[in-house]
Amino acid sequence: MCSVITLSRVTAVHRALALRATTEGWSCAATEARRHWPGVGYSCDPLRAQRRSYCSRMAQKTGPLFRQLFEHESSTYTYLLADKDTKEAVLIDPVLETLDRDLKLVHELGLNLKVAVNTHCHADHITSTGLMKKRLVGLKSAISKFSGASADILLLEGDKISFGKHHLSVRETPGHTDGCVTLVTEDQSMAFTGDALLIRGCGRTDFQQGCPKKLYQSVHQKIFTLPEHCLIYPAHDYLGQTVSSVAEERQFNPRLTKSQDEFVDIMNNLNLPKPKKIDISVPANLVCGVHQV
Repeated sequence: MCSVITLSRVTAVHRALALRATTEGWSCAATEARRHWPGVGYSCDPLRAQRRSYCSRMAQKTGPLFRQLFEHESSTYTYLLADKDTKEAVLIDPVLETLDRDLKLVHELGLNLKVAVNTHCHADHITSTGLMKKRLVGLKSAISKFSGASADILLLEGDKISFGKHHLSVRETPGHTDGCVTLVTEDQSMAFTGDALLIRGCGRTDFQQGCPKKLYQSVHQKIFTLPEHCLIYPAHDYLGQTVSSVAEERQFNPRLTKSQDEFVDIMNNLNLPKPKKIDISVPANLVCGVHQV
């Protein structure tokens, strides 16, 4: 009788210790994952957590270094990606006001910034690419050929921006402007959508060659055709959201889940005030951000 009780107690203790170890391992993995992917939700199921943390570790070993940076006045996200071995890097949508911050980070991480690229000719802030080129020898600027802006590299559909063993593929996604592009990592795990697709929204279409029909087709044909797990990183967010996914936006985006005709009607009746800095930002960005700066 006593031996049965002892065995039960030992089994119970072993189960408790195993559960504790699993839970502690998940807690550590979840903390690490949140640090690298803020804004992504995580389940409390230990078994699911172990599988996800394993995938996260694999991604950290094979994927590029990645940093998401924020400029509060225009609510603009700037993205830094780099090859961990060669240290070659690319910067997406840099902002004039955060030039020193971005250069400091590049220096601290020991990176060789090769290209500073804009997803389109912005109307709400001035890009820092022009002045950044003056402070980093060999840096090249890039923007869509159809933006009407000057740059060292004029991008077209299918072009690749290489940094070390990685690259970003260019997908033309006009509609917010004629020169909008979406930049996609080589494994299609991340897409930098500029203003074409925002988190639960999209760029406006009432100025700078805007066309709601063209934007709808761009998103559905060039972004929503990416894998469902592909993470969406927009140029702006005004609610503190940091990342979405193709699956989420296909299901929950309140504008782009409508029919094309409904979308066009929504976009034609937004009646938004024009961006505060449009009169100085657009002329400056057409010349790489160095006009009267």
